[in-house]
Amino acid sequence: MEFAEGVASLRSIEEIAHFIKDLLSEPETTMLARRLQIAKLLYQNFTYDQIRKTLSVGFGTIAKVHTWMQVYGEGYRTVLERTKRKTEGMKDISPWHKLKRKYPAYFWPELLLNEIVKNSNKRQIARLRSVISQLQEKTVLSKQLEQTLKTIGY
Repeated sequence: MEFAEGVASLRSIEEIAHFIKDLLSEPETTMLARRLQIAKLLYQNFTYDQIRKTLSVGFGTIAKVHTWMQVYGEGYRTVLERTKRKTEGMKDISPWHKLKRKYPAYFWPELLLNEIVKNSNKRQIARLRSVISQLQEKTVLSKQLEQTLKTIGY
């Protein structure tokens, strides 16, 4: 209970991230994050094969998470429901997305623009929209930025 109270006392994502970094090793953090990704995809009714191909995990790992969700799973369901709204616009789990994650340096302009948009307020996003609308010839990147702006609802 003391551990749960300690986690509940944290007030921001940054505080939680620092706590996790202090508490767990990098492989442990990766393992837990991977379990949550598997649970999320199972919750979205993905098949074992789709999850295996998307996340490069074995069927045994998927089965363990699935069994745990069926037997207990209340914590997984709570986290997945509460974070559902935040991740609905991020359904790109294609092989192309995996390539972007594996080689981010090749996609840095797009990744940078996505980060800028995610961290912008309404006024800044309006300014970005006006710049995009003034472009004579729209590039693939500007079209993707426009789509990103639509996805977040601005």
